[in-house]
Amino acid sequence: MSGLGVVMLVHNALDRAEQVARHWAGSGCPVVIHADTSVSRKAFEKFRKALRDIDTIRFCKRHRCEWGAWGILAATQSASEMMLRDFPEVGHVFLASGSCLPLRPVQHLVDYLAERPRTDFIESATTTDVPWTVGGLDSERFTLRFPFAWKKHRRLFDSYVTLQRRLRITRRMPHGIVPHMGSQWWCLTRQTLTAILHDPERETYDAFFRRVWIPDESYFQTLSRLYSQHIESRSLTLSKFDFQGKPHIFYDDHLQLLRRSDCFVARKIWPRADRLYEAFLTDEAHAMKRTEPNPGKIDRIFSRAADRRTRGRPGLYMHSRLPNPTWENGLTAASYSVFQGFADLYPDFEAWLARTTGCKVHGHVFAPDRAHFSAGQRVIHGALSDSASARDYRPQFFLTNLIWNTRGERQCLQLGPMDHQGATGFMARDANAQVSVISGAWAVPLFRSARAFSDLRAEAARLQKIESRFLDILRDPATKASVRIWTMADFAAAPLEPLQAIADTIGPKSSRRLSDLPKMVDLTGFGQFLQDLKNEGMHPYLMGDFPVDTPASHNRPDRTRKPYQVKK
Repeated sequence: MSGLGVVMLVHNALDRAEQVARHWAGSGCPVVIHADTSVSRKAFEKFRKALRDIDTIRFCKRHRCEWGAWGILAATQSASEMMLRDFPEVGHVFLASGSCLPLRPVQHLVDYLAERPRTDFIESATTTDVPWTVGGLDSERFTLRFPFAWKKHRRLFDSYVTLQRRLRITRRMPHGIVPHMGSQWWCLTRQTLTAILHDPERETYDAFFRRVWIPDESYFQTLSRLYSQHIESRSLTLSKFDFQGKPHIFYDDHLQLLRRSDCFVARKIWPRADRLYEAFLTDEAHAMKRTEPNPGKIDRIFSRAADRRTRGRPGLYMHSRLPNPTWENGLTAASYSVFQGFADLYPDFEAWLARTTGCKVHGHVFAPDRAHFSAGQRVIHGALSDSASARDYRPQFFLTNLIWNTRGERQCLQLGPMDHQGATGFMARDANAQVSVISGAWAVPLFRSARAFSDLRAEAARLQKIESRFLDILRDPATKASVRIWTMADFAAAPLEPLQAIADTIGPKSSRRLSDLPKMVDLTGFGQFLQDLKNEGMHPYLMGDFPVDTPASHNRPDRTRKPYQVKK
């Protein structure tokens, strides 16, 4: 007894189901078809009439098949019983759907099974060993009751599950059987299938599995363990699922991929994939070579596809991941540097940094008026505008676009407490960010301005509060950015080492020491300015310990500073 019988479960695309059923029957395999009651009577009668000319095709009693409910099992049982009753020569029964497509000549599969007459091919693993369950229900599929359809009555389904958990309601497996799970697409020997369907305890088992969630993935997988002489825990049908538990659909452009699998059958095939049906429903001469099925050949491709879908490319966002804050694959696409306080202390810092490191150096891209791109550009790569209103709508995505559009060239940008602060937290969480801060340097432009001192005092208090919050963010244990912070007093006392460290980090790999330093502003009288702020009741603590009389530096420009006005 070495014949192969095919049970087909169909519910749509009846024209394709007819084509595949003819292919099975034309290769000598009897076929029993179950058509879902969702198929209209008119369509069903047309379908049955179209196959009336083939004696080895039967139609079994119809059931209503809802996803995750008992109906699919009832349909499988009815079709299997008819197969065993009407075709005694069948040695193996192969369960397929209307969207399954044989990838190799059916005779290859018949010969393969004839060499293994006592082997059942059914994926069957205990619930503790199943890694692919999605939705949080594994062992609870058996211990709870599921009288409501998950797709049609989702709220009732979830509410009843919650109620059972609160009341600690559990069910015991009948007669101590161990629940197993696996793919619903199996190929069982006649002996095993007969033993399951004629088990004297079948009513007990059926009553239990009627309230199991997705019983088609556990009924035969569990009961075959009681009767099978030898189980190969794998399916002969190639079926792939995404990270949400939904089946992958194969299209025409998957032709070569399916050829590489060497599998006997694949699902789920798009009904209008004409090229696939023409290529695989063929004769022996044009078929694939005889070889052991090896779906592992394409597992790497599916893994890469799933990784690209769920994680994407670093720093590139897409709609499917955007609402999920932990799904991004890196916040930005490349490393970049943020400098706060340097341009305040060094008027030519941007030009010097670009000259020294060869990086693209921008001004204050989060300035209140607009984004100050390098060389005064109003629009840069990727049509990214300098519009402040567009930038401030989603400042963190403005930054990600800036880095993505200019990847391949390190970007450097200036930041200050007077700028829009919407992206500061994002920068701190970004492992690609290198943030260098000279705290308190924002006071230098105030010191050099000619504004009334009362205005300067209020502005200094506001800016200090903003920078203090930024520094707290940078010092948070959750910060992933590379952070360097100097007080202005420490930096001004020895600027060479910090500047050398910056150049070594982001500039070309070279061991040479800096010889061309930027020109620092004249800080003569800055200490007295800070003291005046203190005298007016504002405590400027972020600058460090500046002496009241600050000596002039030999590299500072010889120019007269505009005096600030102390309002009496």
